[in-house]
Amino acid sequence: MKVIVWIIVIVVILAIIAAVVVTLNRRRQEQNRQRAAELRTKAAAHEPSVDVARQEAAEAEARAEIARAEAERAEQRATEATHGLHQEEARQEDVLREAEQIDPEGRHRSS
Repeated sequence: MKVIVWIIVIVVILAIIAAVVVTLNRRRQEQNRQRAAELRTKAAAHEPSVDVARQEAAEAEARAEIARAEAERAEQRATEATHGLHQEEARQEDVLREAEQIDPEGRHRSS
């Protein structure tokens, strides 16, 4: 008879422990749900500032694209100007060579 009583006591204790564990798990799950809901609310509150930052980033990217295009045009103009300079230098060199052929001693007298 004593053995049966001890078995019943152990079973009751195990049932109480199981009930406590289940209750604690449910509380923890509820707390986690509440915390997650708070975080979602907080994230939703920041959504307007995220939208503003997104818009500012898009505008900055558009300005950067315009600046890149302007830089490319400036680079093209610089390349064309350098090419023009080289042509003018070549013309000047041709004229000087022609003058040298006409009067080889003239360069020394004009200096």
